[in-house]
Amino acid sequence: MKFLIYGKGFLGHHFLNYLRSQKEEVEFGTADIGNLEQIRHDLLTYRPDIVLNCAGKTGRPNVDWCEDHKEETLYSNVTGPLILWHTCHEMSVRLVHLGSGCVYSGDNHGQGFRETDAPNFFDSFYSSTKAWSEQMLKPFPLLQLRLRMPIDKQPGPRNFISKITKYEKIINIQNSMTVVEDLLFASYELIKRKKTGIYNMTNPGAIDHVTILKMYQEIVDPNFKFEVMSLEEMYQKYAIAKRSNCVLNTEKLANEGIQMRPIKEAIRDCLEKGFLEKRS
Repeated sequence: MKFLIYGKGFLGHHFLNYLRSQKEEVEFGTADIGNLEQIRHDLLTYRPDIVLNCAGKTGRPNVDWCEDHKEETLYSNVTGPLILWHTCHEMSVRLVHLGSGCVYSGDNHGQGFRETDAPNFFDSFYSSTKAWSEQMLKPFPLLQLRLRMPIDKQPGPRNFISKITKYEKIINIQNSMTVVEDLLFASYELIKRKKTGIYNMTNPGAIDHVTILKMYQEIVDPNFKFEVMSLEEMYQKYAIAKRSNCVLNTEKLANEGIQMRPIKEAIRDCLEKGFLEKRS
């Protein structure tokens, strides 16, 4: 298969390296995903079988950025994916779109939110744009992959574990999260099987920030200290937009016979084989 990736950030580079390791032909696209003519030029130049859209605005240092940059966020997270889908469909190229599971709040009465559940969280502009684009694209035959709070073996500014080790205080709420190594494998399996529709791409189970940092203390740095705060304190002192805290149901992916590791097992592996080795 021949892949064209849009978005040269954290996940775009991970997918590029993984697909090359699988002996696939893959390049980064040069087009602005909101520019139809530029996309057409890319598709005619590279002739890909599959376009993988990793482009989008998540905000730096966090989603509060999107509250003050609504036009840019809307363009990248809604306008761009819609134009990209239109152009790919017009030219008979398969599209895989990286979405977000941050379109819910809660755990759906302990069941986790399924792919068929309507988004219920619109209290940040970032989450709103991800929900809008997902629902607009839902009727069409493309593959949408929902991930949350990506975690990698290598420490870095886009790695959720690295982020929370630098926070002054943390909250303590159960969340679904995505370990990138598992995401790459599972996504590739779905692509090879030519699956379409929405898939929750989080590791099975849920975990809270405190559990992660206690594991960090145990495995990486026994001297690491952290403080816990309430949601009320976070919104009063540290955040502008509300945050999505939610648990996703992963049965649909499992029913395909594709297994991502349980979240605690996968995070422990990241800490032992990445963070600890980095400190050694």
